[in-house]
Amino acid sequence: MNRALRIHGYGGAEVVQLDQVLVPPAAPSEVVVRVRAAGVNPLDWKIRDGLMRDAFPLALPAALGIELAGEVSTIGAGVTAFSPGDRVMGPLPGLGAYADHVAVAASMLTRTPAELDDVRAAAMPVASLTAWQALFDAGELQRGQTVLIHGAAGGVGSFAVQFARRAGARVVCTAQSVNAGYLHALGAHEVIDYRTQSFWTSTGPVDLVIDLVGGATLEHSWQVLGERGRIVSTAAPEITANTPSGKRGVWFQMRPDAAKLGELAALAARGDLSVQVSEIADLAEAGAVIERSKTGHGPGKAIITLT
Repeated sequence: MNRALRIHGYGGAEVVQLDQVLVPPAAPSEVVVRVRAAGVNPLDWKIRDGLMRDAFPLALPAALGIELAGEVSTIGAGVTAFSPGDRVMGPLPGLGAYADHVAVAASMLTRTPAELDDVRAAAMPVASLTAWQALFDAGELQRGQTVLIHGAAGGVGSFAVQFARRAGARVVCTAQSVNAGYLHALGAHEVIDYRTQSFWTSTGPVDLVIDLVGGATLEHSWQVLGERGRIVSTAAPEITANTPSGKRGVWFQMRPDAAKLGELAALAARGDLSVQVSEIADLAEAGAVIERSKTGHGPGKAIITLT
């Protein structure tokens, strides 16, 4: 049996359905993973709603989901890094993680540490790599600098807070006040309630803004940048064309990096990195979870389990 959560057209929750599909073969350099858990991301509902149809044209029906954790069931020709039964985790190069069996290039995966369960492992690939690369590759964050993180209580933001604090930065966050204690526990120095405070009048100058929200939040963020500061946005691809004169703005997308993911997973396994899961649901409930992720959820990431 190979269940897959697929969309057959663009629209709301009604276009998502659970189908029976063939178990994929393992092509050369690929492994087939028996998926145990998969992370929910904003990209799921954006693709479902048709907001990404120009950037990511799909042949429908198409399975959703972009990151997973599970066990290797079969290996393709040329694969030497993994064997059947190995626990693995990683992002996908495209869609399809919400299925019982998924074929994926072996190079995308890293071994899951024994101390890390599949639910927490599935919460890491996209969010932790996005946070790390946005801060240090695109953002060039240095010790002693100040970083402002918008949407800090979500999956990416939760990791970004921890990484920035570990790197010796001053960490300022925007989030709902209900999440202030959570973010302070992760390492935030200051948490601004975006619903009652105008961060652009109480913060600045900052060296780096990590924008996980876009819209008006991004527009106001130009006001708080220091002279050599920059904004790295994962939410607004239009930032490249709309960066004001004299400012620095970067549109960022995560790059798969199995070696770095392995390092971050080891931190989590040792208890040196917190992996927050906001909700756990089974595959039959995944469509509803994706819809809830559109309107907001608790701190951390929602996870779909497949048993």
